[in-house]
Amino acid sequence: MLGRLNHVAIAVPDLAAASAIYRNTLGAKLTDPQILPEHGVTVVFIDVGNTKIELLEPLGADSPIAAFLAKNPSGGIHHVCYEVPDILAARDRLKEQGARILGDGEPKIGAHGKPVLFLHPKDFNGTLIELEQE
Repeated sequence: MLGRLNHVAIAVPDLAAASAIYRNTLGAKLTDPQILPEHGVTVVFIDVGNTKIELLEPLGADSPIAAFLAKNPSGGIHHVCYEVPDILAARDRLKEQGARILGDGEPKIGAHGKPVLFLHPKDFNGTLIELEQE
């Protein structure tokens, strides 16, 4: 069911400062910030060749990233995203096997303009997993 690793997401308290570290210290090329109100975040992507790194900052106090940063004030790895060929088939298979889909269980459009779902971290060894339609 799983395709390639699409990205590793790192929650940061200050997107501009984190972007500067990646740009100036590591020499990375970053996308422009993208505001995603439906997900409660602002994101920047860094292409590292074989995958991407996503830096994400909360968009307001109600953002799920704000809760993560309350527990991890300096930030940290928030989730990993895998590609799947058919997100609805993947969702249905996971539900049949007892995995919990976060939210209402319906895909939302993610930062790449493709449908995404998130899987409960307690079902996957403490790791929040995002699935993205290929």
